[in-house]
Amino acid sequence: MPRTATVKRLRPQPEFPLDSHPEVSLDFTRVKQYLARHPYKKPVLLVDLEIVRTKARRFQTALPRVRPHFAVKANPDPRVLKALIQEGCGFEIASIAELDLLISLGVPVAEIFYSNPMKSRAYLEYASAKGVEWFVVDSVEEIRKVQSVKADAKMYLRIDAPNIGSDWPLAGKFGAHMNDIPELIQAAVDCKADLAGVTFHVGSQCLNPENWRVGMERARKVFAAMRTVGLSPRLLNLGGGYPVRHVKPIPSIETSAEVINKELRHFGPEVQGIAEPGRYLASDAGYFICRVVGTATRNNQRWMYWDAGVFGGVIETTEGLRYIIYTERDGEPVAWNVAGPTCDSVDVVMRDELLPADLQEGDMIFIKNAGAYTTAYASNFNGFPLPEVATLGS
Repeated sequence: MPRTATVKRLRPQPEFPLDSHPEVSLDFTRVKQYLARHPYKKPVLLVDLEIVRTKARRFQTALPRVRPHFAVKANPDPRVLKALIQEGCGFEIASIAELDLLISLGVPVAEIFYSNPMKSRAYLEYASAKGVEWFVVDSVEEIRKVQSVKADAKMYLRIDAPNIGSDWPLAGKFGAHMNDIPELIQAAVDCKADLAGVTFHVGSQCLNPENWRVGMERARKVFAAMRTVGLSPRLLNLGGGYPVRHVKPIPSIETSAEVINKELRHFGPEVQGIAEPGRYLASDAGYFICRVVGTATRNNQRWMYWDAGVFGGVIETTEGLRYIIYTERDGEPVAWNVAGPTCDSVDVVMRDELLPADLQEGDMIFIKNAGAYTTAYASNFNGFPLPEVATLGS
């Protein structure tokens, strides 16, 4: 087995039952077998589709009343999407490009949820013409905009929810606060909009299942307020945030489901339950593979440059995500600053990361559990090629 990068500066662990299930992730020996058959040319994300299927089944077993709608932005590769279609998953989108991709794969349009709270009028018109029925809103302005484009649209209101204990809090940009709810409901009544549900987001990599409980309690209050004015709430969208294992323990999906399933008993059978897992379904299935293109020492600091960086798929490290990183070197771990290949000074993915001292030009880098939000973030900035996506299984 290759050497693992030493992990540093872990945050204090929250109190929750740890995930006792065996870790499901792509076996490193299969990564090496793939490279033996396919000589390395450029960064590649290798995805095991059977693991994608396994994660979808585990989610549905833990939350039988909640249909997963995969967040396409996490990994829009058609082969990943096809595997999830075959496992009975639905989908949520943030753009019409994602809509077109799903339509090309035969996904029923009426089952696609448009969960971007801010949509251009042109995108709304396009999605409506294609048959999309469900649209998220979180402001008076968006309610009126959606209703003006599609009078019979089914809208679900994104509300603010706690993000305590999440690695990436997502509160602020979107989500109506509870004191705004009366105005939003009245706006829906005034323009005769079908405000039909509630959604929230507990933050990415949520390590605190109680966030879902509080979000669902708030949803119940919003449902009650809707009913008092004659609206008919019938959708509860639990959003995303279901964590995957990287360098620290996480609550299992079963642990989070125990909290969610208990709260679901307060919602009648007329309420459809869905969720929007992205990272949870795709991350563990992938290894991101790249190569060291050079090293340098400046002012007594070690610098290492990979052929994939902030613009090539390894962007989430800049927000604090820490991956398990394998190399084939066994030198003493030392602090490296790691950067991408572009000439932009922003392209630094890690600082003071402990990696083997003997890493050098040409060495391979293997980033574990990187099946989500890597290639999806990548661009051709500075003329560097996009990583490819390769799959195992079918």
